[in-house]
Amino acid sequence: MSHAALTSLVPRLQAGETIPASELELLGEDQFASRVVGLRWDTLALDRVTAHLDVDERHHQPYGIVHGGVWCTLVETIGSIGAALHAAGRGEVAVGVTNSTDFLRPHRSGRVEIEGVPIHVGRSQQLWQVVVTREDGKPVARGQLRVQSLPADRMGGA
Repeated sequence: MSHAALTSLVPRLQAGETIPASELELLGEDQFASRVVGLRWDTLALDRVTAHLDVDERHHQPYGIVHGGVWCTLVETIGSIGAALHAAGRGEVAVGVTNSTDFLRPHRSGRVEIEGVPIHVGRSQQLWQVVVTREDGKPVARGQLRVQSLPADRMGGA
């Protein structure tokens, strides 16, 4: 998602609005996790970002369970978008510094829900927690993403 597209959402988010998936086409096929992994967005808000993924064989490692890199990608993507929404409100962009993802249970197929919430939103850094949960409500992965805020012009207007 472009910096301009994120910035266009900021006034609505700052007013406390949650933006539903029906308005999130701008997070669609241009975005790596959507295009390559199949991530589908559900809602955006400053205090919560949600999405889902329909897991199938393309996500598997050789033992027939989801590859850990898929879970890392989800943590990175959800946390980055959430952080970017906060940064855009200050004319900044958010770039990843650390992704620490734990793989809790094996998962083979079916829908997983992903929820990211900010743990800390500071002036220069943010910390987001992301949990990936299977249909029975049990988490399969969880992670934390730390991001750094930088002036948008430093990233070439990213």
